Amino acid sequence: MKQLLLSTLFLLTINTFSQTNCDYTTNITDSLGTYKVTKECLMSEKVFAGTSSYIFCSLASTDGLPTLNVQLIQKSKGFIKANCFNKNSRLYLQLNNGKVITLVHTDLEYCGSMIRDENGFDNRVIVGTFMFMKGTMEDLKNSPVSLMRIKFLTDIEDYVIRKKITSELNGTVYEPETYFMKNLHCIEN
Repeated sequence: MKQLLLSTLFLLTINTFSQTNCDYTTNITDSLGTYKVTKECLMSEKVFAGTSSYIFCSLASTDGLPTLNVQLIQKSKGFIKANCFNKNSRLYLQLNNGKVITLVHTDLEYCGSMIRDENGFDNRVIVGTFMFMKGTMEDLKNSPVSLMRIKFLTDIEDYVIRKKITSELNGTVYEPETYFMKNLHCIEN
C-alpha cells in the first residue's frame, strides 16, 4: 500500500512539473477584468496547385471563461468559397482515445473578409470563437487530438491533425496533436 501511495505521488509530481510554461500573446488585467490569449498554433495546412489554406488556433480566457479562437486563412488566384460561422456552427475534436469533444460557436455570424494582395491572390480570413462545453477540458488535457471537424453555416470540413507540422508559410515547427494537452492549463483559473 505504501508503494502504491508513493508511486501515485511520484506520477502526480511529474505531471505537475511537466506542464509547459505559458506563452501569451496578450495578458491584460485591469479594472474591467482579465484577458489572456496563448500563442497561436497551426493546426492544419493544405498547399496544393496554387491554393493554400491554414487553420490557426489559440486559447483565450476572458474573466475566467475559456474559449478557443480559430482563424482560417485561404489563399488562391481562383474562386474561394465563403464559409460562414453562425450560432449553429460547431467544432469537433476527435481524440486518440476515441472520444469526441464538441465546442459551440458564439452567437456572432461571420463570413470573413476578402483581401486581394499585390500578386493577384485573393485571401479570405475567417475568425471564430468557440466555447468549451462543461467537462470537456479534462479529456483534452489527457489525450492528443487526431481529427478536427468544423461545421460551418452551409458546409462541414474535416482536418487531420498531425503530430508535427513544419509550416510552408513561415517555416515554424508546430505540434498541433498535443496543443491542448500542453496549453489548456494556461487559461484555467
